[in-house]
Amino acid sequence: ANQLASQADVFLLDVREESEYASGHIPGATLIPLGQLQSRLSEIPKDKTVVAVCRSGNRSGQATTLLRQQGFDAYNMAGGMNAWQQAGLPVER
Repeated sequence: ANQLASQADVFLLDVREESEYASGHIPGATLIPLGQLQSRLSEIPKDKTVVAVCRSGNRSGQATTLLRQQGFDAYNMAGGMNAWQQAGLPVER
């Protein structure tokens, strides 16, 4: 996911809640909480690969399923922010 995050044709989608996002997120990730995703699909580019992230991979898995049903090229970041931080990758606050 870290390699993907640096590519121009990848859209990083954080589906956690605002407070979780504020406590630390992947640089460049866009916040759209899972509960708002259906009504905000127009904010997600169809011409990019979407990588969904949450805390552990559960909510982003749900988001990935929804996005694929809507025609997006979407992937779930396994392990979520927990794995990202354990790997010592950059976090923005």
